[in-house]
Amino acid sequence: VQLQASGGGSVQAGGSLRLSCVSTGGAFPTNIMGWYRQTPGQQRELVAAIGTRSNPNYGDSVKGRFAIAKDDAKNAVYLQMNNLEPEDTGVYYCYLEEYGGKWETFWGQGTQVTVSS
Repeated sequence: VQLQASGGGSVQAGGSLRLSCVSTGGAFPTNIMGWYRQTPGQQRELVAAIGTRSNPNYGDSVKGRFAIAKDDAKNAVYLQMNNLEPEDTGVYYCYLEEYGGKWETFWGQGTQVTVSS
C-alpha cells in the first residue's frame, strides 16, 4: 500500500488548509484512514480518522475545527482544517489500516503544516 499526501503549507492563525491523501495498492475495500500529527516536542497524536461506513473520530484539540471525509471510490481521505491555531503546527501523516486476517497499518510521507500567529 502506498499513500500520497498533499495540501500542507503555511497560513496565519484563523486560516484554513485542506489535506488530501490517496492510497493505492490496498487489498481490502474496508479500511480506516486518517491523520496523525507530530508537533515539536510532543508525541505523535491522532488528529482524525474515519472508517468505511463509520462515523469519524477526532482528537480533542481539533473537534469543531477540523472535518475528515473519506471517498472509498477514490481510495482517498481529506482533512479540512479551519480556524487553524499556532498549536496545530506540525507534520501531518496520513495512514491506512486494513484487516486481512490481522490489522496492518501503512503510512504516507508527512506533510508540513505551519500556522503563524
